[in-house]
Amino acid sequence: MKLLILSFYYAPDLCAGSFRCTALVEELRKRDIEIEVITTLPNRYAGFSAEAPKFEQDGNVTIHRVALPAHDSGMADQARAFGAFYRAARRLVRERRFDGVFATSSRLFTAFLGARIARSLNVPLYLDIRDIFVDTLNDVLPKKVTWAASPVLNLVERYTFSRAGRINLVSAGFAEYFRSRYPNAGYSWFTNGIDQEFLSAAPVDSRNLGSGNQLTILYAGNIGEGQGLHKIVPTLALELAGKAKVEVIGAGGRLEQLKDACSDVENVSLLPPVSRSALIDAYRKADVLFLHLNDYDAFKKVLPSKIFEYAALGKPILAGVGGYAADFIREHVSNAAVFEPGDVAGAVRGFEQLSMREEPRIEFVERFARTQIMNEMADDILSFMRGDQRD
Repeated sequence: MKLLILSFYYAPDLCAGSFRCTALVEELRKRDIEIEVITTLPNRYAGFSAEAPKFEQDGNVTIHRVALPAHDSGMADQARAFGAFYRAARRLVRERRFDGVFATSSRLFTAFLGARIARSLNVPLYLDIRDIFVDTLNDVLPKKVTWAASPVLNLVERYTFSRAGRINLVSAGFAEYFRSRYPNAGYSWFTNGIDQEFLSAAPVDSRNLGSGNQLTILYAGNIGEGQGLHKIVPTLALELAGKAKVEVIGAGGRLEQLKDACSDVENVSLLPPVSRSALIDAYRKADVLFLHLNDYDAFKKVLPSKIFEYAALGKPILAGVGGYAADFIREHVSNAAVFEPGDVAGAVRGFEQLSMREEPRIEFVERFARTQIMNEMADDILSFMRGDQRD
């Protein structure tokens, strides 16, 4: 069996999509299967670069990394970058034979690429969906832009998901949206999980935190409209002045806005993206790990991958999220305070309620280890491709 895998991000790039797809390929390669990955050269953050070959062959895994035009976080730049990826992927599979296509996607268009290729090859399509792109754009973009773009995007979405025989949703919060629109697909629910680097860094024993003059609250990840950090970090830092300092590691489309908002706030530090090993060091030095999503209806359905690595490290968690993510944290993550997105007073109350201790979350780690989740997902993909789950 020969499986084509499409992912805009892949190791050594730094993002949830890269970590997820790389872990899945590591599990699939243990099976009796040929795997061909089409992805891009590392491009997630303009300020962080990692070297990777354009072509890589390792046992039963072949990787093609497509070079993209220089791009930033803007919509036009991202559209040009995807256009380059789309055209290169179509060229790479021309006159090739595969037994199935797997595509992992958060912004719909890699899933669309998968649907187009699967249709042209007349092979089954398995989609792994990490976000509801159309739903998110309706919240994030100006109304006149979504009014113009929605008809086209809805057509792309219907074409893409109607073509899929199997759709994996990383968040149970997506269930109603998809099942009401695409009832004929089979669904699976393999979430994000904890990578080995974070499992290795998970604490074994408990210890008190906050031995310094100020506690350190750390956020690490994307700094975009979806996170809304510019709406919460400056005011929260001012409210906690003398008690805590806030460190933000990352980059994204709202970085400049966050810089402007924090220009007069002395207890906020903004740092560029770092390698995973350096990131784990930063987590170890922090006292509280911070998470925030903007107050949009679309984000009430998501389950941020950040929750898993934060929870594995045993630190107190301060999370400004609503909907399914809030329910998930309350159910599964101990010593975590949840507040409504953008609610500074609620964030302060949550911070004061946290126990300043690092404690192992043994049950969480055992349940959500990435290797176990990806092992089960690999079996599901192969079962689907063999026709075990198709009419």
